[in-house]
Amino acid sequence: GVSKLLVTRALAQLAGLDAKRVAQRLVGYTDISHRPTAASYQQLVAPESADEHRQRGGQPYPFFLAHPLQAPIEQFDALLGPPGDWQIEWKWDGIRAQVVKREGQLWVWSRGEELVTDRFPELHSLAQTLPDGVVLDGEILVWKPGATAADLAVQPFALLQQRIGRKTLGKKLLGDAPVVLQAYDLLEWQGEDWRSRPQYQRRRQLELLLEHYPLAPVLLSPLLEGPDWADLARQRERSRSLGVEGFMLKQREALYGVGRTKDMGTWWKWKIDPFSVDAVLIYAQRGHGRRASLYSDYTFAVWDAPAGTPGRALVPFAKAYSGLTDEEMRKVDAIIRKTTVETFGPVRSVTPTLVFELGFEGIALSRRHKSGIAVRFPRMLRWRLDKPVDEADDLATLQALLA
Repeated sequence: GVSKLLVTRALAQLAGLDAKRVAQRLVGYTDISHRPTAASYQQLVAPESADEHRQRGGQPYPFFLAHPLQAPIEQFDALLGPPGDWQIEWKWDGIRAQVVKREGQLWVWSRGEELVTDRFPELHSLAQTLPDGVVLDGEILVWKPGATAADLAVQPFALLQQRIGRKTLGKKLLGDAPVVLQAYDLLEWQGEDWRSRPQYQRRRQLELLLEHYPLAPVLLSPLLEGPDWADLARQRERSRSLGVEGFMLKQREALYGVGRTKDMGTWWKWKIDPFSVDAVLIYAQRGHGRRASLYSDYTFAVWDAPAGTPGRALVPFAKAYSGLTDEEMRKVDAIIRKTTVETFGPVRSVTPTLVFELGFEGIALSRRHKSGIAVRFPRMLRWRLDKPVDEADDLATLQALLA
């Protein structure tokens, strides 16, 4: 029940290391297939080495995360400066992943630090075509056969989710939902850690890599340009019709940080409506009608303070019951029954383990709610199987939406 962030900070303090270095070493450490040993623990707390990334096998790097951007367009010039200072891309709605190629072997990791190589056989050819000493950061998407980046023929996340939930991947499913990697960053090149290089340099080398090594299941995430933020806002209005969530804004000089930080540069996610946050399921109640036998009505919470704040807690702010398929509902029901902590009449409190993306049409201050926030028409947009509870949003995210 101890948070990974607390473990990271404790190990860093114990060993006299930068917490970011410990976070890097911990990636993949808690994978279900990993068995901790005295030797692997000593590697966590060992003195820093200039070439330690060469000894990491298939271990990925900690993911750099974006901050939500909710400011009105009129404030962009003051907040961000000119568009030319930013690398602007579509915000893809898929599975964030790192593809690692070292010593002739290939590993694919999700943002949840789960090894998912076997789930995406389309990417296995990269073991032969991708040069050694390369780590790509990008988004796994279901892509229409024969489509190019210019077409933006990305398919809905729900189609990708069908693959995530299957134990076996038959020919029909692979044919109906083929995946690609939309690559948008290069974290390692020729065995060298490139995260301390500026964003524009990493992007240029990524472009050269894909020019010299045509990789069938890899596409280069296209860049967008505009003379001003107003023009880019008009381009962003096409997002929903293209199957994307808006824009990603990445400082051209930004280094690749660890987690959601601004000390090495900034990434912003400029999403389109509806409002949405990643929230944690904490209470459940039986549904009605044909769902009367299932726990299908849920209460969701966000953190009351940012990550890293000692003693932070989950604060309920919304109830939702729509948005999941019947199959997903049955799976959630089974988890609720296994993780129940207490029962209050028809309501069960559960151990926080499930994160969902909630969408809603409006938000307002409310004295009736403990969080001080009320949302209108909340519904579950998707089950965030790739996201740990610690990375759910906090009240500051909701308060930013109020503005």
